Amino acid sequence: MTTIYLMRHSQAEKNIDYTSIDEDFESVNKQFILSIDGEKKAYKYSKLKELSNLNMIVSSNYVRAIATAKYISSINKKTVIVDSLFDERKFGIKDKTKLPADFFKKQFLNHDYKLKGGESFDDVKSRTIKGLIKVIKANVSKKALIVTHSSAITFMLSKWCDVEYNSRYIIRYKDKVIIDGFSAPDLIELKFNEKNKLVKIRRVEIKNKK
Repeated sequence: MTTIYLMRHSQAEKNIDYTSIDEDFESVNKQFILSIDGEKKAYKYSKLKELSNLNMIVSSNYVRAIATAKYISSINKKTVIVDSLFDERKFGIKDKTKLPADFFKKQFLNHDYKLKGGESFDDVKSRTIKGLIKVIKANVSKKALIVTHSSAITFMLSKWCDVEYNSRYIIRYKDKVIIDGFSAPDLIELKFNEKNKLVKIRRVEIKNKK
């Protein structure tokens, strides 16, 4: 059995104003660091038994994801492999205020909908599944972790799950709700058999997330 953990990055710092620098939203979005609480939560999650004895740790190319992975990397004595296949969805905007108010709903109603220069639901699904297959093949009968983003996880899991958006992401597997709104961080366990077929999904429940 191959076990892959999908982890949403820990809580990002919101009290930073980037408006005075001449960079577009996509560049700024990659730079968000973890908040003080986010650092504490990332450290706490690194102690989970599920995240011990990992064979591989992969992260998106976003600071908040790499910063979350670093604690787990330290405990497992593994290098964090940065792979842009697990990056956040590209919105295709230079200014965050230019994002249409109904953007998220439209992407769920129409999986091909995207802004110029951005990615659709199916674009993100395709690249994250490509990345997941690569990680599975490199970790047969072992455990690996991918630190990524809530939209990337949701769109990826739509291959096996029913997903919807109603001001938050809701994911169902075999009619059971796995996610009803993401936490930051959050952790989902995927089990694949010897034929690389998904046989189980569960959310790793943390009693005290503080």
